Amino acid sequence: MDKKKVESYRKKLQAKQDELLKQVSKSEQDGREADEEGTQDVADKAANSYIKEFLFHQSDDNRRLLQLIEEALARLENGTYGECVACHQEVQLKRLEAVPWARHCIECQEKQEQGLL
Repeated sequence: MDKKKVESYRKKLQAKQDELLKQVSKSEQDGREADEEGTQDVADKAANSYIKEFLFHQSDDNRRLLQLIEEALARLENGTYGECVACHQEVQLKRLEAVPWARHCIECQEKQEQGLL
């Protein structure tokens, strides 16, 4: 992969990383604020509980995605970005354009989703 393409992917990954870090921070703050609200009745408590659970789930998903992005940035640094971590074949450029943090080529991703990898 040429240096211009690598730098393009690095910028995309870093932009997504910054966006996710802000979202995680906001979710944590919103969760703390939901805790601080003085609830008075059962319906309010249920609503706050639902909000906290939703924010936790959203934050957890964002953290997993952040981990994948950090791994992709590490692969950029060590020169293995764009290579499937399972079969070591080249990941399709269209796949990297759509999902710059992709770890697997399409074939290996399908195997992973089926539990075969």
